[in-house]
Amino acid sequence: MTQVHDLTLIELAAAIRARELSPSVVTDHYLRRTQELNDQVGAFYTVTAELAVEQALAAEKAVAGTADLAELPPLTGVPIPIKDLNMVAGVRQTLGSVAYADYVPDTDDYVVTRLKDAGVVITGKTSTPEFGLPPYTETAVAAGLAPAAQGSDGGGSIRIPSSVCGLFGIKPSRGRISGGPLVPDLEGLSTNGPLARTVADAALLLDVMSGNFPGDMYTQPPLPPGGSFLGCARRPPGRLKIGRTLQNPVDGADVHPDCVTAYEEASALLASLGHEVEDIAMPLGPDVIPFFEALWYAHATLVPLAREQEDTMLPLTRYLRGRGQAVTAAELCFAQGYLQFVTRAALATLNAYDAILTPTLAQPPRPVGYFDEVDPAENFERQKRFTPFTALYNVSGQPAVNVPLHWTAEGLPIGVMLAGRIGDEGPLISLSAQLEEARPWKDRHPPLW
Repeated sequence: MTQVHDLTLIELAAAIRARELSPSVVTDHYLRRTQELNDQVGAFYTVTAELAVEQALAAEKAVAGTADLAELPPLTGVPIPIKDLNMVAGVRQTLGSVAYADYVPDTDDYVVTRLKDAGVVITGKTSTPEFGLPPYTETAVAAGLAPAAQGSDGGGSIRIPSSVCGLFGIKPSRGRISGGPLVPDLEGLSTNGPLARTVADAALLLDVMSGNFPGDMYTQPPLPPGGSFLGCARRPPGRLKIGRTLQNPVDGADVHPDCVTAYEEASALLASLGHEVEDIAMPLGPDVIPFFEALWYAHATLVPLAREQEDTMLPLTRYLRGRGQAVTAAELCFAQGYLQFVTRAALATLNAYDAILTPTLAQPPRPVGYFDEVDPAENFERQKRFTPFTALYNVSGQPAVNVPLHWTAEGLPIGVMLAGRIGDEGPLISLSAQLEEARPWKDRHPPLW
């Protein structure tokens, strides 16, 4: 029997709009499911049941009082949780740290404003690693605790969980989604983006989240009138030229055979769909790593902490902040300048292709505790060897997606990554939808589903 959490984001929105499901029923289902499963999966740090019920009732009134239901906001009454790195006014924001266990912002992040304007019901704040620095936590979408989710990606944190959980995730182009009003975008590494079970769901969520606000350093022009990312998911991509490579810039990051298999199967599938697939050399090499690390270390120091809070941080956070405090202003500026210099040259190569195919990760999903079982320095090295492909596109600002096409013999999901030209998410979305149609994945679920 189909349950509420079996429905996709678009199916839920349509059922609410058609008055076949009420926002209150949908919200109650997800709140009850979260209560039942959250202790097991650790997806939510804060469940906002009262806020969700209030927003669901408001959505219900909007549906009942609107003669032309097409005029309703596109996600009226649909539950979407917010990552706990993002501000929701009046809701606790921990940033994944006990140092911020009692912090409650009084304003929304701009991306949350966009989601509220679209009519979503916010069921809670989802887990994040401390200050968003390492790449490993749980996710709500794969456990069926939400139809889709808002995420953020500074070095891969949309694509990495999508890969290890069998989801589709989009890291948009730099400037596509505002990071304001508080988060600085000086280096342009991080962006918000969607995680979902289908390409169309992620595309619709990207439509809702996109847009710039005054003061944004990086911007993207809006799509042409009448255009949408959801529309891209519903049209064929045409014949594309796709470069592929297993090269990555991290020394010692050998690609596991299972990840190579996923990459080769994706290459064959793309070729069978009529696309031109050819091997290329990755134009960004090991020389970029120290400069990216300098930015990442410095980024770790941005969160303000009182002296007495320093001892509450995890060992990895203390390690990264210590490294960041040692980066001089001159070193930071040079790192940013060097990365811009090599990116300009790399884009001359990468832009010759409609898409670039690589593995998303170099290894299959790691057991819980794998990164924390070693000292912080080795933890960070393990992270680099696990995720040697993703951060390249945070450096370049290109859009990139995880496509969940492969599962191991043990049933573990392994994604492949497609990257495109800056400002051109559309072809990636169309191509991903074509791959999804050829090899569907949305009904592959963990046993707890």
